[in-house]
Amino acid sequence: MTLAWIGALFIGVSLGLLGSGGSILTVPVLVYLVGQEPKVAMAGSLLIVGLISVFSVMTYARHSLIQWRTVMLFGVPGMLGAFIGAWAGHFVSSVFQMLVFSVLLLSASYLMFKPVKVGDADKPHAERALYKIASDGLLVGMVTGLVGVGGGFLIIPALVLLGGLPMRLAVGTSLAIIAMNSFVGFAEHLRVLDERNLALDWRVLFVFAIIGIAGSWVGKYVSQRVDQEKLKRIFAVFLVLIGAFILYKNIPALF
Repeated sequence: MTLAWIGALFIGVSLGLLGSGGSILTVPVLVYLVGQEPKVAMAGSLLIVGLISVFSVMTYARHSLIQWRTVMLFGVPGMLGAFIGAWAGHFVSSVFQMLVFSVLLLSASYLMFKPVKVGDADKPHAERALYKIASDGLLVGMVTGLVGVGGGFLIIPALVLLGGLPMRLAVGTSLAIIAMNSFVGFAEHLRVLDERNLALDWRVLFVFAIIGIAGSWVGKYVSQRVDQEKLKRIFAVFLVLIGAFILYKNIPALF
């Protein structure tokens, strides 16, 4: 179990260092280090991600780095999407969910290798139409609910490039949206688990959350002293390796 606790710390540290991406490690850690069934891990991941996000968002709120209007426009449709995604978990296999998850890992690694240029990250851009922001939120929420990720690596680019927010404001706003989506998705996943006679290990989840919260504070402190672009590239390589491993473990189950 020691490796699992180290994994929990790494989840929090990477989230604090990079502003996103840490939550995408939670499912692999719970499945391959703790030994949980994938559907149980996806449900637990949403609770862990939600709790870490709630604690992280407090710092941003104190410094007025959350745009609550966007939280509502993006987050409320995202909550609906998270419910739909979690509900869809009734009808697909764990193997399918893990394959979708591996695609997300590889997509996240690509975004870290090839960050989209947004000009001056601290200057606001032209805002997108409200219905388009809402539709982005719905789509990201569905991904969140289906495979148990926070979706920060999708939300932050969407808020900057499509929603018109400066980068620092996008990170804080993203954390609030992640918390909203995660808790709604988690509630629906509980129903899915109950119907399948699966149970969560609450002790593991809360220990993971506590270690992750502590790790996120450490990561935020260290982030001010290291090269962010180099870190992102190293993390991207790590995501490629995890994504390839998940594909290796799950593709044979299709045949």
